[in-house]
Amino acid sequence: MNERHRIRLTAPAAAFHDAFLLGNGSLGATVHGRAGVERVDLNLDTVWSGGPGSPESGPPAGELLPELRRAIRERDHLRADQLARALQGPGYTQSYQPLGWLEWGYAADRPLDGYLRELDLAEAVTTTTYGPVRLESFVSAPDGVLVMSATGGDEVAAPAFRSEHPTMEIEQREEKGVHWLVATGRAPAHVLPNYVDAEPAVVYATEEGMGFAVAVAVHRTGLGEVRLIAAAASGFRGYDQRPSTDRRSIAAEAEQRVARALSTETSKLRARHREDYRGYFDRADLDLSGSGPEAAGAELFFHLGRYLLISSSRPGTQAANLQGIWNVDVRPGWSCNYTTNINLQMNYWAAESTGLPELHEPLFRLTHELARSGEQTARRYYAARGSVVHHNTDLWRFSTPVSGDPQWANWPSGLLWLSAHLWDHLDYGADDVFAAETALPVFRAAARFALDMLVPDSRGELVMSPSTSPEHHFLVGASAHAAVSEGTAMDQELVREVLARYVSLARRHSSEEEDQVERARTALADLRDVAVGSGGELLEWYDERPPREPGHRHLSHLYGLYPGTRITEAATPDHFAAARRALRHRLEHGSGYTGWSQAWTLCLAARLRDAELAERAISILLDELSSESLLDLHPHGDWPGGNIFQIDGNLGGVAGMTELLVQSHEGAISLLKALPPSWHTGSARGIRCRGGHQVELAWRAGTLARVDVTAGRSGRMVVEIPGDTPPLNVVDENGTQVPLAEVEGAIPGRLRLAWHGLPGRRYTART
Repeated sequence: MNERHRIRLTAPAAAFHDAFLLGNGSLGATVHGRAGVERVDLNLDTVWSGGPGSPESGPPAGELLPELRRAIRERDHLRADQLARALQGPGYTQSYQPLGWLEWGYAADRPLDGYLRELDLAEAVTTTTYGPVRLESFVSAPDGVLVMSATGGDEVAAPAFRSEHPTMEIEQREEKGVHWLVATGRAPAHVLPNYVDAEPAVVYATEEGMGFAVAVAVHRTGLGEVRLIAAAASGFRGYDQRPSTDRRSIAAEAEQRVARALSTETSKLRARHREDYRGYFDRADLDLSGSGPEAAGAELFFHLGRYLLISSSRPGTQAANLQGIWNVDVRPGWSCNYTTNINLQMNYWAAESTGLPELHEPLFRLTHELARSGEQTARRYYAARGSVVHHNTDLWRFSTPVSGDPQWANWPSGLLWLSAHLWDHLDYGADDVFAAETALPVFRAAARFALDMLVPDSRGELVMSPSTSPEHHFLVGASAHAAVSEGTAMDQELVREVLARYVSLARRHSSEEEDQVERARTALADLRDVAVGSGGELLEWYDERPPREPGHRHLSHLYGLYPGTRITEAATPDHFAAARRALRHRLEHGSGYTGWSQAWTLCLAARLRDAELAERAISILLDELSSESLLDLHPHGDWPGGNIFQIDGNLGGVAGMTELLVQSHEGAISLLKALPPSWHTGSARGIRCRGGHQVELAWRAGTLARVDVTAGRSGRMVVEIPGDTPPLNVVDENGTQVPLAEVEGAIPGRLRLAWHGLPGRRYTART
């Protein structure tokens, strides 16, 4: 047993965000750790309200767009916002739904001596123990079921199931000593977001709404154990297909899954679960035990983040949403949807670097499907080619600008940002098949849209118009504010990325689109650069405009620093310094007050080589923005308990911690660029780098002690290390000395060494 991977608490969960989360990518179980009668909230990744959207007439984009662009150019900001509202659709995304919750009496009248609940992140198992009682739970991907095994309780109680959905039908029966419960229901036909005040907010209709089922079986195994096995199924048949409402067939699918598991001993179910889960989890590790207890929380947060991604995103499942796959509310915070102006992307920032590239697949599929569903939206709302996605989407691949404040509703760059994940997958070693069949179609659609959104500014440089900086206003006069302009920093960065990457992919994998490639190349040459203000800070908008919220939570104008790769200390020193000033200004005014915003700050601190800021960001994440069970929080005064769980801060935090140790975006494997002072001694393994390389490293007293690099391809290997590192001796896996050469490109205080590597060969460098 590895104590480094365990979260231990001495009281049951007082709220949803204090519970332990189990999942296999599709079936989610929230375990509260209640003694005697456990509560487990259940979710299934495909159970959402609504269904495929119907075609909309849309606004007269051909008339409105020129007028909007004219208002922007004439700096009539309030008029521009007014016109932008006319370019919004009538609807909203649908909401991710709870199934309901199980209540199971697994032990009666036992003293609560030594109560402890525990989540073992290395095994993906929760346990609740007190006195002689032990309840162990896991959700298996190989078998598709929740398994709960109780010993020491001497009780065989039939399960109970409750749900917020009024459409539920529950059947209970007993067969051959097995207590069965089968619950079937319908998701709402329509759910408005929690921030929309309208009646009715939730609509159940007999002819609409996805069907779903939960099957549960409880029995005594004869091994001193009472066991509960549960499964769920839904009527989802594809994002563009009406879901099934056939309760009988959906229930049969869930029952069959439970029946198969009933015939297998718990030890075998657990062994299959363990083998599957650890096949992912064991690929990487961070060990800060040598740094003492002050670093233990950070290490545990790292392990929890990888655990949550493995548990909420698997090949073939839906992508992880705002809460992964766990939700207890019919009208959850922000619909528990896919928010594409930061949160969805942040969920996957660590997938490649921490050895989980397969878990990226649901996001790639979502992006590929959005590139299709967004084509009509691009035509209707912008008279543009290609495809567009706005600030959020859902199971049904919603892509239109919703009705609301243009600061969030009229941001048209969701697909541009999502495409970056396809490029990262290629950068980390994906093959030509992925490039040609998955990446290129998305980049083609995004590039076509971007080209049609570019207009010349007053100097003849190309800017995206209309353009917003996600969820932020600039001040207009003494008391007004607006959001819509042209050429915001984030949009310009995204357009530059998309066009350059499209050109690269199309040249390698397509010979039939030279005209568009040439158009993209020309646009790149004329694209306006991100501006620097009079105070030396990177500007968020086209020019200097007072922000409505100087401490705004979004850090969109710093995209080029992270997660983008354009701004670097060596290649763009002026923009690097300007980004540092812009971040400092934001933080001085209170930014980072949500978990995901603080995780982004951590990632930016890593790129800025600011170890003190990184230490501070980690401390705030752990001490102020995490629940008892270390789940990331979004403070929200209008929400019960004052906080909403959002998984992005957990997952983004892993990416930031990884970047502190290893970066690979500047043509080298860069080690220990921003080591927090409290992480003075430790090791990490399984860190993946661009080029397909893999790194294992150790450091003592803040100094690099050893690094092993497994080459992903043939060619020159460049490793960048702190300049005060003692001389390195490099040998290959046969113990043969490898000749080193010092190369240019390192920033002050750093050193770059190079040697020729062979694919799959392991090279060890020691001081």
